[in-house]
Amino acid sequence: MRLINVSNGELKEVFPERAPPYAILSHVWDDDKEVTFQEWARRDTDEAVRRKSGYQKIVGACQQAINDKLEWLWCDTNCIDKTSSAELTEAINSMFAWYTNSQVCYAYLEDVDFRSTRVTRSSGSTAGVLNKNAEENSPDSVDTEDVHPLIEKSRWFTRGWTLQELLAPSREVFFAKDWTALGDRNQLSRSISDITGIHIGALRDRSTIWQYSVAQRMSWAADRETTRPEDVAYCLLGIFNIHMPMLYGEGIDAFQRLQRAIIKITDDQSILAWG
Repeated sequence: MRLINVSNGELKEVFPERAPPYAILSHVWDDDKEVTFQEWARRDTDEAVRRKSGYQKIVGACQQAINDKLEWLWCDTNCIDKTSSAELTEAINSMFAWYTNSQVCYAYLEDVDFRSTRVTRSSGSTAGVLNKNAEENSPDSVDTEDVHPLIEKSRWFTRGWTLQELLAPSREVFFAKDWTALGDRNQLSRSISDITGIHIGALRDRSTIWQYSVAQRMSWAADRETTRPEDVAYCLLGIFNIHMPMLYGEGIDAFQRLQRAIIKITDDQSILAWG
């Protein structure tokens, strides 16, 4: 896997089992605005790359990592060379573990505009060095009782890939567009449960997710969407502890492959409800 040095933006390849402590970013993609592995390599010389909102998003995550006294960050947009099918397959099959092994996950809700909402705020701070043009700011945290109406319509809770990004990390903190801290997963577990239908126990103790039936875990993804049809299956690999090759172009056959793989490792007949 590759990690971003949050002080200078350089990428470093590491063995996952020997990775230094790192933060990890969870977000909803906006394809034209994201920064690829190739674009990140020319960020210092290409102003168009630095103008992308995806670049600013990574900068914000690096700033938060520095605030948390972490030296490394992982982000799926620029840390994976998606022109390599082998690398992409390895990354997708490993992603649940990478989120699990992170020190903290930053769930970035880009469509939650904190500044347009009047709620109670409490003082906080962050700092960063990657973006020399970024304004110095002091993001605040929000009283958790005010958060539900802010986050309930966020796209982050409707996407397929963010399901594992919600369940896998040991610690997860939610942020608004301006990097205002909204609370962590435990603090917001009741609101998140209401929004997603996921039992509070699974949100508060990730080790319990394996105790839920196949049908229950499938139901957590039922109303979520992915851009590519194959990702309906691929985004669930970690939820079911399945590894399988990526075959983009196979369409809905990917979900049938996932079902067959699940049947091989469990006698849980509830999977038959998802034919």
